[in-house]
Amino acid sequence: MAQIETRTEPIVINFGPHHPSMHGCFRIIVTLDGEDVVDCEPVIGYLHRGMEKIAESRTSTMFIPYTSRWDYYGGLFNEAVTVNAVEKLADIQVPRRASYIRVILLELTRLVNHLLWVGPFVMDMGAQTLFFYSLRDREPILDLFEAVSGYRMVNHNYFRVGGVAADLPYGWVDKCQDFVAYLAPKLDEYERLITDNPVFRRRCEGLGVVTRDQAIGWGCSGPMLRASGVKWDLRQVDHYECYNDFDWAVAWAIEGDCLARYRVRFEEMRQSLKIIEQALERLPGGPWENLEAKRLAEGPKSKWEGFDYQFMAKKIAPTFKIPAGEHYVRVESGRGELGIFIIGNDSPMPWRWKIRPADFNNLQLLPYLLKGQKVADIFVILGSIDVVMGSVDR
Repeated sequence: MAQIETRTEPIVINFGPHHPSMHGCFRIIVTLDGEDVVDCEPVIGYLHRGMEKIAESRTSTMFIPYTSRWDYYGGLFNEAVTVNAVEKLADIQVPRRASYIRVILLELTRLVNHLLWVGPFVMDMGAQTLFFYSLRDREPILDLFEAVSGYRMVNHNYFRVGGVAADLPYGWVDKCQDFVAYLAPKLDEYERLITDNPVFRRRCEGLGVVTRDQAIGWGCSGPMLRASGVKWDLRQVDHYECYNDFDWAVAWAIEGDCLARYRVRFEEMRQSLKIIEQALERLPGGPWENLEAKRLAEGPKSKWEGFDYQFMAKKIAPTFKIPAGEHYVRVESGRGELGIFIIGNDSPMPWRWKIRPADFNNLQLLPYLLKGQKVADIFVILGSIDVVMGSVDR
């Protein structure tokens, strides 16, 4: 029996900007030939708020609360690169204890980022159980954030130029150690539940492959880059903060597909727990240290009758001037290289403040990855990239 050949016109479909799988205010205009993706046009900018221009009209201390609105899943990464940019330009030395506290909180933020990523990622494929598990196990980290800064998820406003806003509260170290011991077996439980699930593997394995050369050429970073065979982690490359004091390994893979990106993020969570455990054990000064007394012992840094008088405290003065010059500073966030290019002109506010978000560069690959795929695979590939539109749009 002869088959009747049918031809269909391409169909244009809008996904977003308010779609539950869009991971923020994000829109994709997809051209379909049946179930196959012929073309894809990402539309961004719905969350643009002019963060770079705001930074140029605020002092370094005033701008810190704004930074949590970039990547609202990893606000402390934004605070870290903000204060690091000023510290590098002004050649400010951070106390060793403050650096350890920063590392502990940054790795806790990485855990929050990856836990909040893996839940929706597998839920987009129909596995809802892990979503609730990840939210459950994320709560103790938010409790630790609340104890140290007063805020749970965003707007911690805890990092400062030259250190942190306050020391760790009494009993915080013990609670953090208890959490590390709690989460490690939970990650094994996640993997038993998902990693070897045949449906999950069929949906991820060999899908959205990014080769090593493509990842480098597109400027990818973070898990997107390391899952494609590039062993590149800024914590080891740039040696910022005190990461050299700890024994840990870079998580990477060579396959470059969605499953490899999933595996890299899971291994990163294990390495983060390893770093946190070592930092808590070696924390300079023990569970509590009087940094204020050390600052008072240094004496005054300017004349009291002058306009630029800096009060003797561990926080910088409102009149602190960013030295003239330019510098590019970057940190390894949960999504990759988060960088700041700063130009100072000897005033309290920077002359230029350029933000380099990791997920903006990673997202450029999306049209290439989606062409030729099925409609059902769109959200698997998008989820494996891990974007936050507040960071992309700034």
